[in-house]
Amino acid sequence: MNQEVTEFLDGLNHPLRTEIEHLRTLILNAEDRLTENVKWNGPNYSIDDADRITMKIHPPKQIQLIFHRGAKKLEQPKAPMISSRSKLLVWKGNDRAIASFKNLDDIGKGKTELMEIVKSWIQATS
Repeated sequence: MNQEVTEFLDGLNHPLRTEIEHLRTLILNAEDRLTENVKWNGPNYSIDDADRITMKIHPPKQIQLIFHRGAKKLEQPKAPMISSRSKLLVWKGNDRAIASFKNLDDIGKGKTELMEIVKSWIQATS
């Protein structure tokens, strides 16, 4: 885990800090090539300096993981970036999906699925 991200989170006194830490660990354990930094006021995960997953932590009612291909507008693929029947993902376009978690129970129930989604997303977008 990136110390800069930890210090950033320490300064927030976020009510879902435990959930954030669990998600940080799951994401980083799912794909060892990911690096962590702070972007858009939350933890962000990149591979080869290309942003791929951003954690939306505000408003502090839930944690959302935004799966994307970076900030630059790219041509929209004809089909979703990954083949997943997961109910965790809500697709906002063929190259952008969101997974939402309200508590540790949500994270625990989706842990295995989430790790597979992270692996598949990184593979599809690298």
